[in-house]
Amino acid sequence: MKIRAAVLTTMEAERPFADSAPLSIEELELDPPQDGEVLLRMTAAGVCHSDLSVVDGNRPRPLPMALGHEGAGVVEKVGPGVEGLEVGDHVVTVFLPRCGECENCRTDGKLPCSRGTESNNAGYLPGGGERIRLHRPDGSDVLHHLGVSAFATHAVVNQASVVRIGEDVPPEVAAPLGCAVLTGGGAVVNAGQPEEGDSIMVVGLGGVGIAALLTAVGLGKGRVIGVDAQEEKLSRARELGADEAYTPAQVAEQGSRADLVIEAAGHPRAFETAFEATAVGGRTVTVGLPSPDAESVIHPVVLTSEARTVVGSYLGSAVPSRDIPRYEDLWRRGELAVEELVSSTITLDQINEAMDALADARVVRQVIVFE
Repeated sequence: MKIRAAVLTTMEAERPFADSAPLSIEELELDPPQDGEVLLRMTAAGVCHSDLSVVDGNRPRPLPMALGHEGAGVVEKVGPGVEGLEVGDHVVTVFLPRCGECENCRTDGKLPCSRGTESNNAGYLPGGGERIRLHRPDGSDVLHHLGVSAFATHAVVNQASVVRIGEDVPPEVAAPLGCAVLTGGGAVVNAGQPEEGDSIMVVGLGGVGIAALLTAVGLGKGRVIGVDAQEEKLSRARELGADEAYTPAQVAEQGSRADLVIEAAGHPRAFETAFEATAVGGRTVTVGLPSPDAESVIHPVVLTSEARTVVGSYLGSAVPSRDIPRYEDLWRRGELAVEELVSSTITLDQINEAMDALADARVVRQVIVFE
């Protein structure tokens, strides 16, 4: 079938992306789902920093690639061997499928699936190979971004890359559940494991950071503190329920500390801020993805003398099939305001402008809504 999708053919394009247009909206040929796969009609897709990191070259991927990984859709066709999914089901896409069989899948979310990681790095679906091609005479194959390629009208994905949700969840709420909420919320709940009375600080208030902050507020364990260099994001954090909000400089000047500190900026200086702001006996959870060559400086003696812990958390140390329904239920009960993540809704044709806004840190989450 013919679909429209945002395809990246070159990385490290000049800014602004609105002019250089690294992402082109192409007409593609999409193969039918194979064994264990489903065809989705996409209803929404969030624009995430993980997408930007491919566009700007910080996270190189094989090209050409149809981008997008944070999505929501409706099942339109079910391939052979699929279990637990039917035509008409509403689903959230997950960018790290779990095979459920490898050693990493036995760590209760602590480690990413080794098979899913391998297929993601190659740009393939877990079943092997691609399902999309350029609608041109040469019919060149187009690779999948993290097993999803959500910036498209339709997608074929492995059944392990989706989690079913209720039809009452709006698309612009559903899409962030599969990445921003799963990652930020999981950094707090799964990796941080706060106890009653624990103060929680979130450093970096982008999409993942705001999701972590919303989760912390909803838990109601103790004080919630937001940290970001931009004053407008600090104001937003206060509006969303943070008890305090500071710039990194203010945190250093005041000596502010918290029992649990989540680093969600993906920058080495942010990690240093988070580490310095962690209380005696506390936990620093880093969930941001900095450039591979980034380096931070900390004083290891503090880990011993103050009995501190540093925890790395990928995808919020999540088991998507377990955690997404939990966040969906919290949203439905009014305890997790996922809609507050969404800065604006856009069309697929605005994708390059959306990358500029994300690179300039002017937005939290932009969501493509498909008609």
